[in-house]
Amino acid sequence: MKSIEKYARGYFMPPVKSLKWMEKEYIEEAPAWCSVDLRDGNQALVVPMSLEEKLEYFQLLLEVGFKEIEVGFPAASETEYAFLRTLIEQDLIPDDVTIQVLTQSREHIIKKTFEALRGVNKAVVHLYNSTSVAQREQVFKKSKEQIIDIAVTGAKMLKKYAAETEGNFQFQYSPESFTGTEMEYALDICNSVLDIWQPTADNKVIINLPATVSMSMPHIYASQIEYMSDHLNFRNNVILSIHPHNDRGTGVADAELAMLAGAQRVEGTLFGNGERTGNVDIVTLALNMFSHGVDAKLNFEQVPKIISVYEKLTKMTVHERHPYGGELVFTAFSGSHQDAIAKGMKWREEKECQYWSVPYLLIDPMDIGREYEGDIIRINSQSGKGGIGYILQQKYGFDLPTKMRESFGYSVKNVSDHKHKELLPNDIYDIFMNEYVNIKTPVEFIHYNFAPNEQYETIVSIRMNNEEHELTGSGNGRLDAISNALQTQLDIQYKDLVYTEHALEIGSGSKAVSYVGITTLDGNVYWGCGIDVDIMSSSIKALFSAVNNMIANLVPVEKEYISSKK
Repeated sequence: MKSIEKYARGYFMPPVKSLKWMEKEYIEEAPAWCSVDLRDGNQALVVPMSLEEKLEYFQLLLEVGFKEIEVGFPAASETEYAFLRTLIEQDLIPDDVTIQVLTQSREHIIKKTFEALRGVNKAVVHLYNSTSVAQREQVFKKSKEQIIDIAVTGAKMLKKYAAETEGNFQFQYSPESFTGTEMEYALDICNSVLDIWQPTADNKVIINLPATVSMSMPHIYASQIEYMSDHLNFRNNVILSIHPHNDRGTGVADAELAMLAGAQRVEGTLFGNGERTGNVDIVTLALNMFSHGVDAKLNFEQVPKIISVYEKLTKMTVHERHPYGGELVFTAFSGSHQDAIAKGMKWREEKECQYWSVPYLLIDPMDIGREYEGDIIRINSQSGKGGIGYILQQKYGFDLPTKMRESFGYSVKNVSDHKHKELLPNDIYDIFMNEYVNIKTPVEFIHYNFAPNEQYETIVSIRMNNEEHELTGSGNGRLDAISNALQTQLDIQYKDLVYTEHALEIGSGSKAVSYVGITTLDGNVYWGCGIDVDIMSSSIKALFSAVNNMIANLVPVEKEYISSKK
């Protein structure tokens, strides 16, 4: 690419190696979660939410289980101010939930923020100012000392107004654009704020280290977090928080490694909505932990319902391939994937497995409100016999023999290929019924009789060309006798008749279903299926269906010959 010479690594490594996080295998417990959907996520919408929409979204966050929710920047707009006052005055904040508000280090903004907080039960007041080299030099044009003075002045004002305002307040400080700040300087400014606040075990403060712009690979961010964790003043009385953005597409990885490195709290949004490429996606983070058997302390048992509310209120859409929530993330179109999933699901049923382990499925979709039917296996021209057979079995109760699944699979794939579309379960059912079940042309089965003797002898009535005929035959069983009658008196030949049957229990009472396969002398295999309340009749109908499918594939001259034979 052109212009590559204009780019350099804009992040800063810690002055000492911080790699203890590498020794940890996984995240062992949930962090404190703080949703910033109503502030960071809301300000990123083309049309920000109205007061009524904010109230509905707040209720959604409560249902998910968030105990900390950033509700906005009350000094920034009347809607955000009114929203905060509504939450407080209408007593809409549960006792175990702490709201959070954002403020710049400017006195009139801090003053209005505390006015909006009057009477709140518990609130985090989040103070921030930008500290990166780019912000200092290009935006504020201030020295390091002047930027520290902004933070310290703000910290003092928070203490002043908190003491004068009714309510219980916890303080939070963010060196915004932390990832573009020299690490020693970021530590300096955070410790300067901590020295003002003097946190205690009973009155902890939050130091939030945002990847306002993700500028490095995730392991660098982890090392930065570990360095800060190791060197912050009052560390035992500090809650170390992170706020990753997703500029490099690594927001989730940044957060996970940062938690290994000492982060105790995560700020993010549902499905990652936020400025530019978004905030870290808390749904993905939490369900990643869930997939490792760790309780994330959030309720995502009904992800489709959460998506429905989210999309309605934000006017955003969750991408089809979004982790966990996307419509297609548990779906297999590939034939080999479908076959492996179908076999894995059957294995679980047979073995009564304690732990989830199904090929291609990280977690059980049912655990987050997804359905097997229509979610896991969907059919198009790339699908295989395993997936197609799985849908027929799960939805309609047909357990096709393995070889018949292969034959039917080609039929379905051909239809999908020619129509250039996905086939729904009812489409697959219709193809099966039309091509395999109780086929009546050119030879229609009417009824049968057997002589009561050791050698099975039969008279089977058929209809061809709108005329009824009786065929006779004998064999070593009832189906064999009827098969011999068809071959000898219709002058057709086949071999290797295979037969299976089972009860058709799904949606059809006590009906029986039978499957018959026959092989022509040149090696082609044809299948048929029969359904009837009588097991023998279902077997005969399956045989007739297979024979009719064989006849339909003979050359026209042979068809004509057979049709006029009787």
